[in-house]
Amino acid sequence: MTFVLRLLSALALTFLFGASAAEAHPHVWITARSEVVYAPDGSITGVRHAWTFDEMFTTYALQGIETKAKGVYSREELGPLAQTNVESLKEYSYFTFAKADGKKEKFVEPVDYFLEYKDSELTLHFTLPVKTPFKAKQTMLEVFDPSYFIDFKFDDKDPIKLNGAPDACKMQFQRPNDGTANAQRLNEQNFMNGDNSNYGAMFANKIMVDCP
Repeated sequence: MTFVLRLLSALALTFLFGASAAEAHPHVWITARSEVVYAPDGSITGVRHAWTFDEMFTTYALQGIETKAKGVYSREELGPLAQTNVESLKEYSYFTFAKADGKKEKFVEPVDYFLEYKDSELTLHFTLPVKTPFKAKQTMLEVFDPSYFIDFKFDDKDPIKLNGAPDACKMQFQRPNDGTANAQRLNEQNFMNGDNSNYGAMFANKIMVDCP
């Protein structure tokens, strides 16, 4: 079962628990850590993500995976699932959106990806290269799910790093405003009919890098 089908199946299961499940809210929770990766010449080459899934989704995702030791999942045993995950994320632009001086930048397929199982949670690690390395006075990076099916919360202690950035570059990180009350007033039908297809943008995590 692909990563996307696992998500959709998890969504379908929530409808079995009554009307409250029909309210618009996330069904998968991710705690994220990210790095903006720079080349020696000061150009941005990509973004390195580490996304930790909530325990409930982790339990669901691990169903059917055979291991040598019960409750222990090696990187090799999780390899096929990791590949399925990153391939499925392509359809959703990897939930990662970048602009350089106001111009949209494109990413190519992830590299160096793997899944790690620790403390009852799965973490997906992957590097997302930009199509063409670039330099910019201002770079905006946003991480969010437009449908708000997945909630991205960046780690409290170590959310963002600039890896190899020029000394003059300064970063600002903006967490999303709390729009929970508004989200609860929107039901799943609103999302399905497209009226709020980009509702998740109000929950975007924004990374802004200024380089003189």
